[in-house]
Amino acid sequence: MTGKTIAEKILSNHSGKDARAGQIVIADVDYVMVNDVTGPIAFREYAKLGTDELYRDRMVLIPDHYVPAKDIDSAAQAKEMRTFAQEHQCPNYFEIGRSGVCHQIMVEEGFAAPGRLIVGADSHTCTYGAVNALSTGIGSTEAAAVFATGKLWFKVPETIKVVLKGRFGPYVGGKDLILRIITDIGVDGANYKAFEFHGDVQNVSVPDRLAVSNMAIEAGGKAGIWPCDDLTREYIGNDVRGEYTPVEADEDAVYCSVLEYDLSELEPFVSYPHLPSNGRPVKDADVRIDQAYLGSCTNGRIEDMRIGAEIVRGRHVAPGVRMIVVPASQRVMRQMADEGLIDVFLEAGAFVSGPTCGACLGGYMGILAPDEVAVASTNRNFIGRMGAKDSYVYLAGPAVVAASAIAGRIVTPDQLEGF
Repeated sequence: MTGKTIAEKILSNHSGKDARAGQIVIADVDYVMVNDVTGPIAFREYAKLGTDELYRDRMVLIPDHYVPAKDIDSAAQAKEMRTFAQEHQCPNYFEIGRSGVCHQIMVEEGFAAPGRLIVGADSHTCTYGAVNALSTGIGSTEAAAVFATGKLWFKVPETIKVVLKGRFGPYVGGKDLILRIITDIGVDGANYKAFEFHGDVQNVSVPDRLAVSNMAIEAGGKAGIWPCDDLTREYIGNDVRGEYTPVEADEDAVYCSVLEYDLSELEPFVSYPHLPSNGRPVKDADVRIDQAYLGSCTNGRIEDMRIGAEIVRGRHVAPGVRMIVVPASQRVMRQMADEGLIDVFLEAGAFVSGPTCGACLGGYMGILAPDEVAVASTNRNFIGRMGAKDSYVYLAGPAVVAASAIAGRIVTPDQLEGF
């Protein structure tokens, strides 16, 4: 028999079967995550099962989409999650004030770790592949099944091998890499497949890996998995919960295709409306903007905030432009305050909020009016994603978002001379 990919190994370890691409296995799940939108549906479906079995230690409940509640309906959703957590004594409930965007919290709080199998009722659960986990999005009904059994069925995905060489140039990072990959293969180019990263991975920071894995789903991918190395171990550090076992691919693992990228040849990239696959170099852009949004589960980490603050420091947001800065967690916000980054953004004329998904899903806290244009460090730019159906969202990395806020149009930091 040939060797195995990381995805095949993790599913083998968790199912007790010789899991191979294309097979169906039933596997033990390490953690299942739900948020304030998907959680209430899962709670109701769990109640229908009529069982007293509840794997509460494996459940993670994180309100984040409408935090704080924006109206009566969202307040009712939040209350339903709060009540479920209290009644069932769920230990992993993260109330507003000590929480953040769910995918940031899953890493910060040590649930995501090498070798683990994690599911979440949110499509961007694939984020945790950055720390060598197999994580993927599921529906609320499936989440209810995991609540009751601790298990779920999986189709073992084929894997695309992505070979990297070199290192990123100035103002280029993980967001640019994943936008380039999605542009190359399309939004369905990895349907029900996993990405697995090889080569000079030591030149890609874990925050950049998180951005890449987060958007694997935008190419249809089930997961985006990186190897566990010294950078991984240092990043999860003392936050990780329990023991973990890193997983690496066998040398003779079988891949369905191979992609190769020289990181040194990548340049700042932007995806035009209305698909993440509609990417092109920023230098070719000539787009006026109304809003620049720095945040989300893709690029709301402290490293992204530092990049943005470095660029806007001593400058001012362009007239007629709104810059909205949203840290991905309470911890990130504290770090921003400690490092003086909040003051930098405020002095530049930006609006800084507490952690929330908010405008990323077109919920609130910065949604777009008809005909308005935004450049955002978020993960999707579908029609109406951040507001009106006739608004326009351009996806880019934190450096481009910050530079564009200053220029009033989509630019790279290198194009800011004179601003």
